[in-house]
Amino acid sequence: MSPLVITLIVIAVLIGILVALYFVGNKMQKKQMEQKEQMQAAAQQTSMLIIDKKMMKLKDSGLPKVVMEQTPKRFRNAKMPIVKAKVGPQTLNLICDDGIFDDLPTKCEVKAMVSGIYITEIKSIRGKKKTVEEPKKKSFGAKMRKKQRELQNEYAKEEKEKEARKAAKAEEKKRQAQAKKITK
Repeated sequence: MSPLVITLIVIAVLIGILVALYFVGNKMQKKQMEQKEQMQAAAQQTSMLIIDKKMMKLKDSGLPKVVMEQTPKRFRNAKMPIVKAKVGPQTLNLICDDGIFDDLPTKCEVKAMVSGIYITEIKSIRGKKKTVEEPKKKSFGAKMRKKQRELQNEYAKEEKEKEARKAAKAEEKKRQAQAKKITK
């Protein structure tokens, strides 16, 4: 076989893989957005004192055994944003959303939306507010989390716009069908 044929075969296979990854990625992103909406619906506002926050492996985080059993094995060794907080009289270990982990202050009282053991967003911060300090250099992970959060918000807006356009088209078709019935 000539090198040209081999190159064409390799390119065709790579294009096929990229197309498959595109569709799988879209499907997973839609699934993630649905899960996020469900978590937002189940979230409750809670006042808590943030004691500590760290990026730790899930198996070392001190979360309940039930959480570890329900987590897929590939994520047990992955680092996740873990927050140690005092909620009422209890000290709990909670999982924090990647997007708000960098903004979450330590040793401050915070009103946050919590869904189960997952902190979804910060409503207000009370206590020692840091004065204007020099912007420190962000780590690569922090930059990527910020970019991911921005892209997810943009994707959510696009999905809502698509739904609104579909609803408008359906309404227009309905009106046209009614107009045809009236004229006949």
